[in-house]
Formats: sequence, C-alpha cells, structure tokens
Amino acid sequence: MTKPTAAHSDSVGSEALERATGRSRTAWNEALAEAGAHEWDHTTIAAWLVDEHAVDGWWAQGNTVGFEQHIGRRQPGQRADGSFEASVSRTLETSRDSALAALVDAVTAAAGCEPASVNSSAKNASARWKLSDGRTVVAGVYPTGEKTRVALTMPKLASADELAEAKELMRRWLPSA
Repeated sequence: MTKPTAAHSDSVGSEALERATGRSRTAWNEALAEAGAHEWDHTTIAAWLVDEHAVDGWWAQGNTVGFEQHIGRRQPGQRADGSFEASVSRTLETSRDSALAALVDAVTAAAGCEPASVNSSAKNASARWKLSDGRTVVAGVYPTGEKTRVALTMPKLASADELAEAKELMRRWLPSA
C-alpha cells in the first residue's frame, strides 16, 4: 500500500532545502539534535531556527516537521497536536472568483450540504463545510496570476488510517482543471 502522505524528506528536495537554508537536511538534523531539540515542542524548534539561524519562517516550519518525523515524534500527515490532516489541491486556469465559485459548487454538490461559511473578500478566499459525519472540510483559493490553485483540507482526523480515504474523497470533489 502506498503512503497517503509523503514524509517531509520525500516531498521537499534536498537541493532546494540546502539552497534556501544553507544546510543539508542531515546537517540540520544534527544541529537540532546537538541543541537538544528532541525535548522541545514544535513552536520552540521553529523559533530557534528563525532566531538563531535566520531561517525563513516557511522553511523553519518545514525543517521542524522534518526533524520531528526524523526523530519519530510525528508521522507524515500528523499535526503537532497529534491529529492528522489530509489535503489535496489542483490548479485551475481561471480567476480567483471563478475558482471559488467552482469549488463551492463542486463540494456542496458532492458533500450534500451547504458551506457553513464562505469568505470571498480575502485575497485567499476560503469556505468551510461541516459534514454529516462530524468531519470538517476547508477550502482555500490561492491566485497565482492567470491561474488559481484550489485546495481542500480535512483537519482533525483521528489516525493515519483515515488519510488515504479522506484524500481520495476530496480529490473527487475538486473541480476539473
């Protein structure tokens, strides 16, 4: 069976990490271990990377997740609070507003319920549905010029076993490219 969510080390290229942070994954893992980061929480590790090593915040978060996976504290797809989160995305060749409308229509029809909220005024528009089984689906719309990336996320899953099913379900709900 394939993993429903890739490990950080599988999804972030070593060259990109080193180019952005000045160190390899191995070097960061060693530096974090030497600093005692195995005893720190997620926020403390990320803050140390930013404050002590001037790592950009986005890369600090990724490095932190990668380190936590490296030491066995976190599985792929697992959040710092212990819950699991599944996400899928697709790029549409349309405007932000058209992408939001298509996403809201597609998820509403597939889920069989109206969104609990829609925020169309933010640059990165969003919507949220509360499903009949108690799960939540969050949509995000991210304009990138003439194209727009749409994403669906199902947070607060109880176990890694739920990831594959949640991803497959949400992939079917994404509007066609």
